Amino acid sequence: MKSILKTLSGLALAIFIISSCSTNPYAPANRSYKKQVKEFSRSIREFPGVSGVSTHAQYPVATVNFNLRKPNYVIIHHTAQNACEETLQAFTSSKSQVSAHYVVCKDGRVHHMLNDYLRAWHGGVAKWGTLTDINSASIGIELDNNGSEPFSESQMNSLILLLTKLKKDYNIPVSNFIGHSDIAPGRKVDPSVFFPWKKLSEAGFGSWPDAVLDTVPAGFNGVQALKMIGYDTRDSLSAIRAFKLHFLPHDLTPLLTDSTKRILNNLIRKY
Repeated sequence: MKSILKTLSGLALAIFIISSCSTNPYAPANRSYKKQVKEFSRSIREFPGVSGVSTHAQYPVATVNFNLRKPNYVIIHHTAQNACEETLQAFTSSKSQVSAHYVVCKDGRVHHMLNDYLRAWHGGVAKWGTLTDINSASIGIELDNNGSEPFSESQMNSLILLLTKLKKDYNIPVSNFIGHSDIAPGRKVDPSVFFPWKKLSEAGFGSWPDAVLDTVPAGFNGVQALKMIGYDTRDSLSAIRAFKLHFLPHDLTPLLTDSTKRILNNLIRKY
């Protein structure tokens, strides 16, 4: 038990921390980060003890069978801002109440802003399948992009390298690399129509339909297929738009066309 607690404590102390020298404009935020991590470390070190729920416990007993909770999804966003520096300032301000684990700038620089095991505030009100607390199960990645421009080659190369590491470290399933618009239909549109989901899928992150699609069977229910993939279909029109934003960005109408149904029919076998 002591060795496990020592490992957990060591993890907290080993979290990536940006140098807080006097020339670093983010020094106050870095100090706040370290302070919060120490508080979490104290909580982790607390021995489970006897809760008081059972009146028959004579002494504390702690299990030896546990590990850290790991992320199972990666949610990709765009910053909707005009410079990486704007996002860094927002994420280091307590007033913004938003954050992400990583920020990838246009030039390919990657800022690791929060340890992967900690919970960032990036998903907001969202749903994917039966999961409603997205933040507790995911890593959030923000791409420096205002939403009306293509993503740079340097940025995409850095993103793919980062996703390669995350996928390996946490054994994240291929289909669990999704966008903010996927988990929040009608509320969010990032990472925008310019994001190259097909390219990302070819690198092993996120599902993509096959080149040749089968004929849709009679009685095919497109909305049900969307739900099977993971989309929140309570607002079916928004769900259709969100799906098209990801897979058919040239057609953002809320119509389940024949081509949309063929893609859906193909994808439900992959998710």
